Amino acid sequence: MGAEATNHAALGRRRGRPRIDLRRLGRAALSGPGSRDGLPDAIDHVAKVHRGHHPGADLDVLRQAYVLAESSHRGQTRKSGEPYITHPLAVTLILAELGAETTTLTASLLHDTVEDTEVTLDQVREQFGEEVRYLVDGVTKLEKVDYGAAAEPETFRKMLVATGNDVRVMSIKLADRLHNMRTLGVMRPEKQARIARVTRDVLIPLAERLGVQALKSELEDLVFAILHPEEYARTRDLVAARAGRTDPLEATASGLRAVLREAGVAAEVHVRPRHLVSVHRVLLRRGQLTGADFGRVLALVEEDADCYAVLGELHTCFTPVVSEFKDFIAVPKFNLYQSLHTAVAGPGGEIAEVLIRTHQMHRVAEAGVIALGNPYAAEGPARPAPAGEREDPTRPGWLSRLLDWQRATPDPDTFWTSLRADLAEDREVTVFRADGGTLGLPAGASCVDAAYAQHGEAAHACIGARVNGRLATLSTVLRDGDTLHLLMSRDAASGPAPDWLGHART
Repeated sequence: MGAEATNHAALGRRRGRPRIDLRRLGRAALSGPGSRDGLPDAIDHVAKVHRGHHPGADLDVLRQAYVLAESSHRGQTRKSGEPYITHPLAVTLILAELGAETTTLTASLLHDTVEDTEVTLDQVREQFGEEVRYLVDGVTKLEKVDYGAAAEPETFRKMLVATGNDVRVMSIKLADRLHNMRTLGVMRPEKQARIARVTRDVLIPLAERLGVQALKSELEDLVFAILHPEEYARTRDLVAARAGRTDPLEATASGLRAVLREAGVAAEVHVRPRHLVSVHRVLLRRGQLTGADFGRVLALVEEDADCYAVLGELHTCFTPVVSEFKDFIAVPKFNLYQSLHTAVAGPGGEIAEVLIRTHQMHRVAEAGVIALGNPYAAEGPARPAPAGEREDPTRPGWLSRLLDWQRATPDPDTFWTSLRADLAEDREVTVFRADGGTLGLPAGASCVDAAYAQHGEAAHACIGARVNGRLATLSTVLRDGDTLHLLMSRDAASGPAPDWLGHART
């Protein structure tokens, strides 16, 4: 963010709609001539994109935020020489394309004002309200002059805590990092590598956990280019070499369209290209690539039931690869992702991967928590809790665990090292409770972890469990999709066994 600002006043994608293309908004939209009302075309373009997702949005607050951001950043430039205002505008355009609501876009326009200009948080609150002030404060870096070498880890700690109360803080940070990564070429190579490593170790895992695949995919490719330039170039050349050839996935997509049309199932069928890192992973896994490995077929429908109708027609008319079927609609991933995954043999015999989801599932798959909008909208304006914190009803379980853990890790170096290690390893599984509810648990969690997640201290009385209908020890590690029935003692004197500590993952 502010590292690229210089104050001179003081000194003197290829096909269809399958994947959101966050690069398609050009520089002209950021620094074009003034519009009829005296504001640059840039903010008008943000407003137009925003209205596409939110037709009834109040645009006046965005224009006010732009006026404050532009006037406060006036005279500052980025390392590239561009006016600094192009950065908050680009970040806001990224979020607008993903469907962020008005409050997030307002805070995005202002996200560097407190850090890099004379604007204060009190001024932000007075003009735009407490929610915007909170979001701007959440993404504002801590000063190196105050924190020294601990500034970066403590800034991330601060952002994680703020995200725990409002996930929109991290949405702004991710979009901010994406634009900075796009323009990283003006930095020294060693600084590029340092920023890319932090992006790889911290920001990309957070983007995945928040379900923002559109940001995650592009960040992965940008990091790949900086940290592994030779592999990146080879993968890019492989993709480029395929560009002029017949795509076997198009034949599969065409066949599926015909089958669904005949069956009366309304669906959009696209070929979804893989991003470069995804192609590279397939190459590492299989050793060589077929024409069908450069993308996947995506079918979009209106209703959940239509997803299974498409699946039935697909498996009836094509030869399915049974081992590749996964139902993430009945059992969504921990990051909100829902879709049916399968694979079939195409007309030419090549195996084609197919994704089936509703339009709403697709929006959430691409934009994650950003697609959910304001988590407080159903309750009216966000109100501070008695302790001065706001409780986010969308806070995922992994984030709660990170927040609990960071409070017990005061040393900045230990926190920073452990955070990167934890994000590299942490995954979540969904376990179905016998009473019909679900539990989100970290991968590797046992029945002991599930007992305390469900019952709190009352889990002291747990004496056993049934996993998928069979008796199991409390040390049993739970898998994604398991059904769990905890057996509780009625004896008030019963308590936990010491060896439970060895079974606990949480």
